Formats: sequence, structure tokens, C-alpha cells
Amino acid sequence: MKSSKLWVAFLSLFLFAGLATQIQAQTETETTKTYLIIKNDGSRYVGQIISQDAREVILLTKELGEIAIPKHEIKEMRELTSEEITDDGRLRRENTFATRYYISTNANPISKGENYIIWNLYGPDIQFGISDDFGVGLMTTWFGSPIVGSAKYSLLKKNNAGVALGTLLGTGSWASPEYGIALPFGSVTLGEMDKNISLSVGYGAVFGPGSSGGSALFSLAGMNRISDRVSLVFDSFVVMENNEAAALIIPAVRLHSGPQKAFQLGFAGVAAEGELLPFPFPFLQWYRAL
Repeated sequence: MKSSKLWVAFLSLFLFAGLATQIQAQTETETTKTYLIIKNDGSRYVGQIISQDAREVILLTKELGEIAIPKHEIKEMRELTSEEITDDGRLRRENTFATRYYISTNANPISKGENYIIWNLYGPDIQFGISDDFGVGLMTTWFGSPIVGSAKYSLLKKNNAGVALGTLLGTGSWASPEYGIALPFGSVTLGEMDKNISLSVGYGAVFGPGSSGGSALFSLAGMNRISDRVSLVFDSFVVMENNEAAALIIPAVRLHSGPQKAFQLGFAGVAAEGELLPFPFPFLQWYRAL
């Protein structure tokens, strides 16, 4: 009988210790993991769960601190993966790369911390979200010449309409340091983040010893995300000079592999003097979040 009591006491102690460890691990997990809560009205909150009961969830957010969300107002609550969170703890958008078509950009801003790189066949293109309405970038070739910096400020985003001002400034770098380019531009975008059309207008100037000049430039571009994995993209780049126009036209398909990866395949042609001359090779891009 004593032996049975000892076994019962031992098993009870063992189970109690295991339960306490499990509860402690669960508490630590909830306070270190990041959750997304979507309310019935569409509001989204990201943070760590401090506590929850049958009535409400206490969430620690970066922007608002601790907030209490009644459970009857919660439509969805789930844990976020590391791929869905930026380095500063913000929710990464599914359409991070939607600010870019192929060459041209649109009026939609890169959110703060949503940095990404585009690997082109000719070289890299890096974009940084400095704030929720201002981004900068840097592009070059594998030879490091030329080097072009970019900046874009989104002035307005309301009712599916956006306006942005930006510029490109470049140099011939080590190969031709005496040459440079400047391209100030403005963009107007109509539509949603991943289903829109944009018109951009600018003036491109090239300067250097013994030669300088400029011409008006504009671009008509758009995209339509037809599924979670596929977006249709169209881009164009039109140069006006001496009452004549030459256009680079690029239709493309973008394949999404999640919020951090995408691959884009495009085919280009040059329209000039009433003729359309196709490029003999595809235009490829690899998008990666940083």
C-alpha cells in the first residue's frame, strides 16, 4: 500500500511539473511571438499577446502600446511568420513589389522598412522605404557604370488615387565620371495597390564635356494581380524629340512566391518610325525583400 501511495505521489508531482513547464512555455511563446488581429470592421493590429480571456485580448503594439480588443469584434487572429514581418516589427504587405512595374514606378509609396532588391540581367536595383511616403533607391550594372540614384515622395493617396514626385540622378561612375543624367518626374496612379494604371511625365537631361541635351519623357504603365501567384504587368518608356517619338514597350508576367519573393518575365519591343522591332531576348527580373 505504501508503495502504491509513493507511486501516485511521484506521478502527481511529475505531471504537475510537466504542466507547469507547459504553461510557462505557452506564456513565453505568446509574449515573444507576433500576431495579426483583424477586426470585423477591417482594422488590423500587429503585436504580442500579453493576455487573453473569454472577453478580450490584450495586445502589445508598437504604435499604440497595450490595447484591449473585445473578442466579439475579432474576425481573425493568427500568428505571423518571420517572412511576414519587417525588421522593425511591421506587417509586410503581400504586394511589397507593387510600387514597381518593370522600368518605371508609380505613385504608391514603399512602406517604412519594406526594402527590396531587384536582380536584373544587367545589374541590381535596390529600393529602401525611409518612411511611409518617402523612398530612395540605387541601381547600377555589373560593371558599376553608370550608377543612378532615385528618390520618390508620395504626396497623396486617397480614394484609389495617388500623386508622387521623384527624380533620378546618375553618373558615369569610374568609366565616365564627367558624364551625368538627371530625370525629374511626376506620377499619377489610379486604382488599388496591385490593380492600377499610372501615367508618369518627366524631363531627361544628359550632360558632359562638349555634349548636353534633354528631351521630354513619359510612361504609361499598369498591373493587374489576377491571383495570389500571378500579376500581369505592362510598362512603357516613351522619348519625345524633334516632334518624333520612340517607345520601349514591355508586357510582362510576375510570379509571386510569397511576400518576399517574385519573378518577372517580360518581352520587349521598340516602336519607332512606324515599325515595331522586338528584342531577341526576354527581360528577366528577380524580386527579393531585404
